[in-house]
Amino acid sequence: MENIILGSHVSYNKNEGLTGSVKETLSYNANTFMFYTGAPQNTFRSKIDEENVKNAQKLMKENNIDIKNVIIHAPYIINLANNKDEEKWKFTVNFLKEEVERAKKFGVNKIVLHPGSHVGLGVEKGLENIANGLNLVLTEEEGPIICLETMAGKGTEVGTDFLQLNQIIKNVKNKKRIMVCIDTCHIYDAGYDVSNFDAVLDDFDEVIGLDKLGCIHLNDDKNQMGSHKDRHANIGFGTIGFENIEKIAYNPRVRKLPLILETPYVSKEKDGTDRSYPPYKFEIEMIRNDKFDKNMLTEIRNYYR
Repeated sequence: MENIILGSHVSYNKNEGLTGSVKETLSYNANTFMFYTGAPQNTFRSKIDEENVKNAQKLMKENNIDIKNVIIHAPYIINLANNKDEEKWKFTVNFLKEEVERAKKFGVNKIVLHPGSHVGLGVEKGLENIANGLNLVLTEEEGPIICLETMAGKGTEVGTDFLQLNQIIKNVKNKKRIMVCIDTCHIYDAGYDVSNFDAVLDDFDEVIGLDKLGCIHLNDDKNQMGSHKDRHANIGFGTIGFENIEKIAYNPRVRKLPLILETPYVSKEKDGTDRSYPPYKFEIEMIRNDKFDKNMLTEIRNYYR
């Protein structure tokens, strides 16, 4: 099969830094990765070790990982859509600015951002707030690109369809630094039939433009199309299915884009709640070999025991 750009979410901590993230990526036989620069549920960020970053970049080059394909995921506590509390909204904008600066220090050029939830303000106001916030963040002509992630439509989420995302993009002044991340689970939950991915891409191209597609989160779905629940499933073990995931991964129109897995960790026991084993090494192998392994979950448990 074609050597697609395929990786997963990996960990990042202050002790091992970016070098640890690269080592984890290599253990999965991946050629790209995505990471949070700190805990996604808070704004605490440790100082970046420049020597560690240099070592990580060297390790990437030695193993044919192009840093242009590496993604930072902004913490999900950032909510540009809701400005009910003006001071809190300004804090969020400033924190996103800091994330952009951290991305520069890592040498990473793409940041995935959840657009946010309007929390009762209404969709239109939410979209307006996001664009206003991004205009305060993207003040420099050059710099890391923010990729707005497609959302499932849970609660008061905005960015659940291409028209909403396009409305944000239209109102962002610096168009060079704004793109979109398609999440396959999210768009399926939002009502897009990903079994015909070319039709989805046609729609995206008509509304936004394929040149604005920056990356793809490649996830299966625990729920039915249009459910708006946002529950990821392991590749081939959800309602999207392995065959459709493969068609997305190897679609020639997205072959130059990084594909990132964000699938659930596998519990120690079949009915357990301790989700401790990463599935990515096995899922990446399945996708690359174009062969579904129905025993994958058991094999993961045996491998990590």
